[in-house]
Amino acid sequence: MKTNNIAYIDGANLHKGIASLGWTLDYRRFKVWLAEKYGVKSAYLFIGLIPKYKELYKYLQESGFTLVFKEVVYDGDGKPKGNCDADLVLQTMRDTYENKFDEAVIVASDGDYAGLVKFLMEKDKLFIIISPSNEKKCSILLKRTGAKIAYINDQRLMLKIAQK
Repeated sequence: MKTNNIAYIDGANLHKGIASLGWTLDYRRFKVWLAEKYGVKSAYLFIGLIPKYKELYKYLQESGFTLVFKEVVYDGDGKPKGNCDADLVLQTMRDTYENKFDEAVIVASDGDYAGLVKFLMEKDKLFIIISPSNEKKCSILLKRTGAKIAYINDQRLMLKIAQK
């Protein structure tokens, strides 16, 4: 297995996908699992920047993630929107062209990443997609790429935060 791999993680997609499955991800365990199972040396976590979550950001950094912040805007209902898709794609493309990794691990269930997945497959630079959603909710556009997809829920017992 190649061991200079980078994970590109859509933070909101990961959080919402896991929450919809009814459990809470232990990010420290997740980072170790990515390293051991997929040879991930670096893990970029793309996330909206909301000041009240600074303790969360500190925890994620201490867990080994490189946070890439997106400025957040608020919709009419006051809900934060920090769409990181374009930033994740741009970083992945930049790292591909600068030859910074052997293979990419994409953590998302969003069909907006299908084009990126196809590009990485053409370049023989995609290891796997890890879907935070279950098989039914993972985008058909990602499935149609023919890329290997793993479902994080299959690792639930190992990766969830233990209940006290």
